[in-house]
Amino acid sequence: MRTAVITPAAGRHAHLLLQQDGLARGKRRPDQYVIVSMADPDIGPLIAGRDPAAAVVPVPLAEGRMPLAAARNTGAAHALGAGADLLVFLDVDCVPGPTLLDGYARAAEDDALLCGTVTYLPPAPPGGYRLDDLDALAEPHPARPAPAEGTVVRGGDPNLFWSLSFALTAATWNRVGGFCEDYSGYGAEDTDFAATATRHGVDLWWVGGAPAFHQHHPTQTPPVQHLDDILRNGALYRRRWGVWPMEGWLRAFEARGLVTYDEAADAWHRTRADHR
Repeated sequence: MRTAVITPAAGRHAHLLLQQDGLARGKRRPDQYVIVSMADPDIGPLIAGRDPAAAVVPVPLAEGRMPLAAARNTGAAHALGAGADLLVFLDVDCVPGPTLLDGYARAAEDDALLCGTVTYLPPAPPGGYRLDDLDALAEPHPARPAPAEGTVVRGGDPNLFWSLSFALTAATWNRVGGFCEDYSGYGAEDTDFAATATRHGVDLWWVGGAPAFHQHHPTQTPPVQHLDDILRNGALYRRRWGVWPMEGWLRAFEARGLVTYDEAADAWHRTRADHR
């Protein structure tokens, strides 16, 4: 089974380099490593000559926003064109554990959307993270299953799908049809992908033994910096599926007085321009 790892990236160069180092240390190495540069011309020189070798595929921004859906589709098209049988998508912040690719390859079947475990790292110590220390530092996500190594939990809730680390066969990707590129910026494109997969009869499986470690970076809770993206992408999802995604974030914004909900129209609106 020819395996491709696909990572959209813009910035986060230190995180990307550690991901590449993790892939080099893996029990199973990728047959392809595709980095989709979202308007970041520094990525090519950054990873040149490093192991494993990576193909850098550029995509432009979408009206100034990160085109995550288009980037994943572009990376998949490149990998499939080079003969990949299994597509493994990793967020740029994710370092693969040594068994990640092997775990995904063992579990892979057509009509299955595979999600490995992702655990969260604290801020990096002086000198940065060391690959050998990641497992001891990581904290599990409280809202996601974490099966034991060698265990696959089928029939997962597609609403819990996350795009930090997932995999599917080439045939399954073609059946789902990729990500909807109407989404840009933060949020909902991955929820839409999982809903589309479910509509096409693809089951979500939680895979033990395919771990990834999410490197720490500053963030806001709720993600106020992404409020406009969440409203725009949420409304698109509402038009496509009849319900609002990311409701937890929307309610948190509402509690801060940043948005209001129009129950009659089933619509969320921003209350003021200066929300930062």
